[in-house]
Amino acid sequence: MKIAIGNDHRGYGLKVKITALLSAQGHEVYDFGTDSAESADYPDFGHLVASKVVNDDADRGVLICGTGIGMSMTANKYPGARAALCYQTEYAELTRRHNDANILCLGELNGDDLNLEVLTVFINTEFEGGRHQRRIDKISACR
Repeated sequence: MKIAIGNDHRGYGLKVKITALLSAQGHEVYDFGTDSAESADYPDFGHLVASKVVNDDADRGVLICGTGIGMSMTANKYPGARAALCYQTEYAELTRRHNDANILCLGELNGDDLNLEVLTVFINTEFEGGRHQRRIDKISACR
């Protein structure tokens, strides 16, 4: 799977861990985040990742900032982006199964261990389709 990842300064440390994990699992990781803990503006990286996902240059995206909220707001400005802020593994599973979320937003405040668990569920869960596709189509109709 091709995965675009982006982060601001708050997400730098977690990005390094996520990139290593995804690469070890055989995924192609495209890093569009900052490479330091020096202050950086999250929208710059949210825009890059969301555009890659909606233009089919990446299968999924991962965005990390302090809370994940700003990244989620930024990514969801893009038609075709379905960015979900997940703080629990159950949310990651449900947003993939029911919403076909294509971008996972994580908050550094959630802690590395839980964020890595959420990421693993998000990457490994497939969309169920069926009745859920009708709802995705209604989201997509609002442009």
